[in-house]
Amino acid sequence: MSIQDLPFKAALFDLDGVLIDTEAQYDGFWDGIAREFIPDHPEMTQAIKGTTLIYTLDVWFSGEREYLQPEITRRVDEFEAQMPLIPVKGAREYVQKLRGLGIPMAVVTSSNRVKMSNVYRRYPQFIPSFDAILTSEDFKASKPDPDCYLKAAARLGFKPEECVVFEDSIKGLQAARAAGTTVVALATTVPADVIRPLSDHLIYDFTELL
Repeated sequence: MSIQDLPFKAALFDLDGVLIDTEAQYDGFWDGIAREFIPDHPEMTQAIKGTTLIYTLDVWFSGEREYLQPEITRRVDEFEAQMPLIPVKGAREYVQKLRGLGIPMAVVTSSNRVKMSNVYRRYPQFIPSFDAILTSEDFKASKPDPDCYLKAAARLGFKPEECVVFEDSIKGLQAARAAGTTVVALATTVPADVIRPLSDHLIYDFTELL
């Protein structure tokens, strides 16, 4: 598959598992949190993929566990400040190629601005590579709600059906599909057979599009 096989006017990228290879690190972190605080629910790690920290706290650390929210937030911030941020294979080259073709691009991430400040610090070229960057503070509902992708398309001045979304998580793919975009799944996080039905195209990394 090449760029020409994906007719679109704008490209929308998730961050973790799409542009940077961080999902395995998050799995280890959240597995540890689950073992320590909610050992009866080891499924939490998979259930929160693609969602915001606010969603995670509201769903898994509310009620009798609400007192843990400041501690969980502190640990997340500390973890994200030092975690390696390794690009997904071919991601930087693909973004550069789209930039050369004049295609508007946005990042649409469930990460918050604190996390993104770490990305910007380590990759100063990140901000100028994209026309817009939407974080969890920019949309009301977490993925799989399509709000984030609808807002991103509008921010770039295009209809959702004129955009392609690159996603890796089940909830992210559901959000992109619900928004009405063309959906490309990256099999970096979830097995290909699981996410293939949620996408129009499936790739393992961006070298397939170069």
